[in-house]
Amino acid sequence: MAIADTSRGPGPSTSPPASKDAVDERRVMAWIGQGVVIEGKIMSAQDLRIDGKVEGTIEVGNHGLILGAGAAVKATLTARTILISGTVIGNVTATERVDLQASGSVQGDISTPRLVMVDGAVVKGKVATRGNRGAAGRDG
Repeated sequence: MAIADTSRGPGPSTSPPASKDAVDERRVMAWIGQGVVIEGKIMSAQDLRIDGKVEGTIEVGNHGLILGAGAAVKATLTARTILISGTVIGNVTATERVDLQASGSVQGDISTPRLVMVDGAVVKGKVATRGNRGAAGRDG
């Protein structure tokens, strides 16, 4: 009499488990991939990463927004923190911080209490760095 081991064979047990970091990232961040094109308004109640193309409005409230190097965005952006490695045409508003990476560019106005800009990043527009940061030691 032969006994079959049904716990083995094709299925989840034969594939390597996903790394803990990959699983954690999927749980806490929404993602718009490179091949995705969206026109309209995006609202997210969690952190959002965009590597594709978006035209319209992006609002993530009190969460973070990441635009990858391949992102091409024609939109008004609003978030707590915004990291830009791609191209943005539109106004950018962050309640905490905007990070412009070397491959990042913004054609529009930036409003944030804190702006970090790496050598090579491009801004064509006005920058206002007033807002939520403490005003101790500053006039106005």
